[in-house]
Amino acid sequence: MKLRLSPIASDIFITVYITITLLGRLYIEPMFRGHFLISIFLGLFALLILWVLVKLKFLNPSWFGLFNNKK
Repeated sequence: MKLRLSPIASDIFITVYITITLLGRLYIEPMFRGHFLISIFLGLFALLILWVLVKLKFLNPSWFGLFNNKK
């Protein structure tokens, strides 16, 4: 049995995850003193983790009902 989140729980998890990573990057970016490539790398790495969770089917996003999931 695989562990999966429901579509609503997935949407909430993704929203909270993106918000926390964005705020974290905004908080630590002044410490890099203008090296914006490090911030871009951290953002891409955070998105990579999110993408892997979707591909592993742990997250099942419904994009807050904006798109119809026809299977």
